[in-house]
Amino acid sequence: MENNLFPNEVTLHKQSKTLELAYGEDHYHLSAEYLRVYSPSAEVRGHAAGQEVLQTNKEQVAINQIEATGNYALKIYFDDGHDSGLFTWDYLHQLATQYDAHWQDYLDRLEKAGYQRQSN
Repeated sequence: MENNLFPNEVTLHKQSKTLELAYGEDHYHLSAEYLRVYSPSAEVRGHAAGQEVLQTNKEQVAINQIEATGNYALKIYFDDGHDSGLFTWDYLHQLATQYDAHWQDYLDRLEKAGYQRQSN
């Protein structure tokens, strides 16, 4: 794969609530829930280390639309009204390629908080 972290294709799949990123032959399907709980916004990340806010009740969230922001990021409009925080191409690539570790961390944090995910 090239060092370019800009995907050659981005596809919003509204029915399956996923965003598909293609980097050459590699395709990643990121769920709306995953993207919502890892939003780069201050609402999710906080304003400093240790201020992260665990997002719950996002199992059914969907993506209404996506919009390129310059050549460096994607703005995602979620159907729960959340649309702050820009997903840079670097950050999206990290979310795609490190999905398993991120998703497990999210599940672990939910469990520690005593939150039971609802199945889709």
